[in-house]
Amino acid sequence: MSSSPPDFASRLRWLGHRIGSTPFVAEILPAAAKRANAYARLLRLDKPIGIWLLLWPVLWALWLSSGGKPDPHVFIVFVLGTVLTRSAGCAMNDFADRDFDAHVKRTRDRPLATGELDPIEALALCISLGLVAIGLVLTMNHLTQLMAIGGAVLLLTYPFMKRFFPLPQFYLGAAFTWSVPMAYAAHTGEYPPRMAWLLFIAGLLWTMAYDTMYAMVDREDDRKLGIRSSAILFGDADRFIIGIMQLMSLYALWLAGRELELGLWFGLGLITAAIFSLYQQYLIRDRRPEECFKAFINNNYYGMAIFIGIALEYVFR
Repeated sequence: MSSSPPDFASRLRWLGHRIGSTPFVAEILPAAAKRANAYARLLRLDKPIGIWLLLWPVLWALWLSSGGKPDPHVFIVFVLGTVLTRSAGCAMNDFADRDFDAHVKRTRDRPLATGELDPIEALALCISLGLVAIGLVLTMNHLTQLMAIGGAVLLLTYPFMKRFFPLPQFYLGAAFTWSVPMAYAAHTGEYPPRMAWLLFIAGLLWTMAYDTMYAMVDREDDRKLGIRSSAILFGDADRFIIGIMQLMSLYALWLAGRELELGLWFGLGLITAAIFSLYQQYLIRDRRPEECFKAFINNNYYGMAIFIGIALEYVFR
């Protein structure tokens, strides 16, 4: 008596087994996925908070420099450029800190520290992303292109400032906020006006404040390794100085809003941002690393509150 032919499910299982046992599926694909995961972690794509913190001042400037109607091409270039340059900066940062990260609790699992990736791979990724960003900038006007050179120098040299400059957070603030006057130049084709530099100062002070909170997380490790930071420089005055920078940032934003005759919605955005600043002060009151990190993350809502206030101002005008 002949046996019955195998059913469709059995054939599928047989086919799946044969495919799964091939070198491509069993070895090459898992290795490629592991590599891709390491690249994503090198570029901090798994931690988008850094992208948002860079993006909020860009959005402030894009809306204010265009009267609430940013040019679509300029908008796309600046948003993509923010993601690309942040990722390139992370790769360069890990390359510069490859001999330190393994000794810091928060960074010991980074791909270069664990040996998952080679330093040359970080450099190659940084250069590749930088070339794409350059391609985007070349579609902008000449003044924006010139300003982009300064921004690239700031971003790529920041990781090395921690070796000798006592206040690297100031340098980082300039690098992170350089996109603000660039946005004005992209929309107008002219040298950025006083308004752009008010926003630049506001963004720089805000960046210094939240990056000092970030540095408070690693203060003891940085001190042992000889790495400079504002958290070490400020010492016991850290909370007070952060508060002063938060107030000055809000004041600079208020001055910008007054000059542009922004009204209720922008004012509500400022008040909301001020409330978040007070909450951050509460979080860092005991200087516990985990609470300082929460305060750093909370700054996403500060930047968002300012942008929502600006956007609603133009929507309801």
